[in-house]
Amino acid sequence: MVTHTVFNQVPPRENVDEYATNVPLVEAVSKYDAGWALPQLERIGRYVGTAQFQHDAERANRIEPELHAHDRYGNRIDEVEYDSSYQRIIAAAVAEGCHTSAWAEPRPGANVARAAAFMLFAQVEPGHACPISMTHAAVPVIAASAAPELADGWMPRLLSRDYDGSLTAGKSSALFGMAMTEKQGGSDVRANTTEALPIGDGSYLLTGHKWFCSAPMSDGFLVLAQAPGGLSCFLVARVLSDGSRNVFRIQRLKDKLGNRSNASSEIEFENTLGFLVGEEGRGVKTIIEMVSRTRLDCIFGTTAGMRQATAEALWHVRHRSAFGRVLVDQPAMTNVVADLALESEAATATAMRLARAHDDDAGSTDRAFRRLATAVSKYYICKLGPGHAYEALECLGGNGYTETFPLARRYREQPVMAVWEGSGNVIALDVLRALTREPEAFEAFDAELALAAGASRVFDEHLESTRRLVREVAQTADAALSARRLVGSLAVSLQASLLLRHAPNAIAEAFVDSRLGAARGRVYGELSVGTDFAAIIARA
Repeated sequence: MVTHTVFNQVPPRENVDEYATNVPLVEAVSKYDAGWALPQLERIGRYVGTAQFQHDAERANRIEPELHAHDRYGNRIDEVEYDSSYQRIIAAAVAEGCHTSAWAEPRPGANVARAAAFMLFAQVEPGHACPISMTHAAVPVIAASAAPELADGWMPRLLSRDYDGSLTAGKSSALFGMAMTEKQGGSDVRANTTEALPIGDGSYLLTGHKWFCSAPMSDGFLVLAQAPGGLSCFLVARVLSDGSRNVFRIQRLKDKLGNRSNASSEIEFENTLGFLVGEEGRGVKTIIEMVSRTRLDCIFGTTAGMRQATAEALWHVRHRSAFGRVLVDQPAMTNVVADLALESEAATATAMRLARAHDDDAGSTDRAFRRLATAVSKYYICKLGPGHAYEALECLGGNGYTETFPLARRYREQPVMAVWEGSGNVIALDVLRALTREPEAFEAFDAELALAAGASRVFDEHLESTRRLVREVAQTADAALSARRLVGSLAVSLQASLLLRHAPNAIAEAFVDSRLGAARGRVYGELSVGTDFAAIIARA
């Protein structure tokens, strides 16, 4: 019909090489010693940009996981059925080593390559990244177990690139989850009431309820429970060595704001077999390495989302006209998309620097640096994710608000990274503890910031202001009142330092001016008139 002629609509953003077009990521991979991974990352970049992968991503979030508590005969089976689209996505991510490649093949840049691969997949479909991340994070905990049979039995499966989503014995591969929080405690895991009764040889029977257990079809879980010696960490398998099912009752799946392709559940243990990992009473200390690694992946996940939001917004404004001009050429829109690109690049620079600090060859200074920098960046980058996604969505107008475009899904997805593994206050208080108890962490962090000293008067002034704030907070009895302000200041200092040292001048100058200078605003699109908008947008 002539009244339905379609014009001035944006062409599908399909068959785009998501790696090659992400210039800051490409540069960081080279800078941080992961150039050897280039063929793989190029392959992944092309794959996740295909129309088929995008279709699977949309379908996996539309056809959500379904709980089957019983079979048709009434037997308890506690299985979650995922759509085939989700199975294809997670199988591809595992095949590329997005879960444990850095552990399987440690070398300089191994975590950088793994982070880049993880981010490319999560940019298009983030839900599958939850079990991928937890599996990666479980490795150091299990590898360090004093019980050799645990490590010997599980490590080859964790490092495998095979994928089998069924609950069967004899599998060559495994994915892992965790179950820490309970309804009465949330982040206060020491308030847990799940009990663990020792039955000998490091085995325990667990009984209790877990309020959040993500990816319940994983093969194994790290669980916190109260043993006679206090809160302890346990490995709970879904399928036991004799092929029988462990008691793992999935009571319901959570109806979540986002992260719809990934199942999150409430579960109950009743005399569920678990194996002690670490020492009795040292559960938090044992599992903290897993928590640290999943916090790092929250940064990667949010950064991937920022890249998706920026790329989709830029694609739209380069192909859509209004009021006689292409949108990207209209000054108000130019300012907004350039600002979105700045945020995305700052997050990418931070994420990749942190990835390199987590490699096996990291020295003591990098290890101290990452202790503080991971928490600081998890707080700040993840906090900015939802607002960034919203602004990008608005660039698409009404189309952005519909579920047939990916930014509505991204907007609902971004908050999970801020909530998961410690919401804002939990992370901010953790930073305060690190500043008090681990002075070497701030010394290493401050040394990193100082590498950009002298590059910008505005940065130098902000750095001195941040150092004063650290000293003031350390001397006050009400330090928690200033925790968020302090963490935000530390985070933006790190981003500015990295961009001043490694990004083009147009990027660094605009970031410092808009985030540290007198012209800084509260919403996107308030960059100064003198900003080199063309250079920023061309790079993005």
